[in-house]
Amino acid sequence: QVQLVESGGGLVQAGGSLRLSCAASGRTFSRLAMGWFRQAPGKEREFVAAVTGSGGTTYYTDSVKGRFTISRDNANNMMFLQMSSLKPEDTAVYYCAAGQFAYVRGQRPADFASWGRGTQVTVSS
Repeated sequence: QVQLVESGGGLVQAGGSLRLSCAASGRTFSRLAMGWFRQAPGKEREFVAAVTGSGGTTYYTDSVKGRFTISRDNANNMMFLQMSSLKPEDTAVYYCAAGQFAYVRGQRPADFASWGRGTQVTVSS
C-alpha cells in the first residue's frame, strides 16, 4: 500500500476554483491508477475522477465533466484535481485513493486499496 496525503481544500465562492493535491509515498506510484472521491454529510462516498498509472487515460463522473481535471506527476509522486466553476453541491470531503493496478479497475470505493484522510472543500452560494 501507499501512503496518501491530500491538501488544497478550503472555502470558495460558487464559480471559483480550487486545486487539490495528493502526495504519495512509495516507489510504485507510476504503476498504480489513482482516483478522487468525495463524501458529503449524510451521503455515501462517490467517485469523482480517476487516472491510469501512465496518466494517459482519465475518467470523470458526469457531474464534473468539463469543470474538473485530474492529472498526475509521476516523477514527483503527485496527483492533482483542478476544480473550476465550483457549485455548492461540490461541497464535500475529497479523498485521494490509489488502486492496485495501473488500469482503473472500477469507480467504486472497493476498487481502490489505499486512501488519504481527506480535505474539506466548501463552496458557498
